[in-house]
Amino acid sequence: MGRPAAGGPGLRRRLGLTDAVVIGLGSMIGAGVFAAPAPAARAAGSGFLVALAIAAVVAYCNATSSARLAARHPASGGTYVYGRERLGPFWGYLAGWGFVVGKTASCAAMALTVGAYVWPGHEHAVAVAAVVALTAVDYTGVQKTARLTRVIVAVVLAVLAAVVVACATSGRADVSRALPEAGPDGWGVLQAGGLLFFAFAGYARIATLGEEVRDPERTIPRAVPIALGLVLVVYAAVGTAVLAVLGPRGLAESAAPLADAVGAAGVPALEPVVRAGAAVAALGSLLALLLGVSRTTLAMARDGHLPRPLAAVHPRFGVPHRAELAVGAVVAVLAATADLRGAIGFSSFGVLVYYAIANASAWTLASREGRPPRAIPAVGLAGCLLLAFTLPTGSVAAGTAVLAVGAAAYLVRRPCSPEGTS
Repeated sequence: MGRPAAGGPGLRRRLGLTDAVVIGLGSMIGAGVFAAPAPAARAAGSGFLVALAIAAVVAYCNATSSARLAARHPASGGTYVYGRERLGPFWGYLAGWGFVVGKTASCAAMALTVGAYVWPGHEHAVAVAAVVALTAVDYTGVQKTARLTRVIVAVVLAVLAAVVVACATSGRADVSRALPEAGPDGWGVLQAGGLLFFAFAGYARIATLGEEVRDPERTIPRAVPIALGLVLVVYAAVGTAVLAVLGPRGLAESAAPLADAVGAAGVPALEPVVRAGAAVAALGSLLALLLGVSRTTLAMARDGHLPRPLAAVHPRFGVPHRAELAVGAVVAVLAATADLRGAIGFSSFGVLVYYAIANASAWTLASREGRPPRAIPAVGLAGCLLLAFTLPTGSVAAGTAVLAVGAAAYLVRRPCSPEGTS
């Protein structure tokens, strides 16, 4: 059932089914839906909705594999734990390394997105303030994080609903613009699928919180598909509505597609609301990302892949407080000094490799362990690798380099596990 904490207390199981679903929704319905459609439309053209469907199928396979693994190994760390337990220490480490590095960059990108919407020209200062504030929320307990995430999800869903209604009732809307033309560029559609996968990837947050969920064997396998299904419905509705107004070319050329769509639909008064919703969505993504990265950091620190003091659990709040502070500090430095708003491709590459390892781990489950149908991890593994290596060349090169550095560090150090095996 997963390895217990090494030399320290475990985390407290406080989250129920609704909390887990909401955290998954908050992770997925974030800044991705406001930012990812434009680069995806540039790659896919009229095949945008086909790319969305491909991303959704791969995400479903990943979600199913992750849920079955989380029920079997309900400990913090997600695929880091699954890879370690099912495939061996190196594969678990590689998954954890890719997740921590890629998602730390995504945290900074989300923080800068908040700054860009809240106070243009002062993005870095706002980004650092957002990181500090949300790290403080995470520090005081996962239940407070879940409550704040509920508010954020409600606000973002209301904004997205307003966008869909404004576009659907506009005289500019033409549903035929959303339909793929004959013979869309297959490579471009796959590349767009990889980019849109960025917007689905948050369901991992439910699995990485496995040690804090009540009755994880039942709760996690139910929460993951519920959250993913709800998000797919939302994304399909938003994508169809925006395409119906802007068309593939207009969507591809837009820097703020949802705001531009309501403007083109004849409701310019809604544009500031959409921009505010994008800022709130980015805050929700940042909150959930900080939560997930800190839990994977905790799991890797327990095994000595990261400094062991990061495995400490706060005696009052029951959270990995040192890991949270360390992650928050690194993200704040990046947000203050770098421009990482182009990190979608890089993050997608790391996360797709992470889920490839999750699917390979799910393949090893026995029937008595709740193994999903064989086709699910097989399609998930093949889909992850295909989408990862059809991403823009720069993203593939950077992601491969980061994984190579991590692998080299592992081979040099080869830390011992708590049981004394490497």
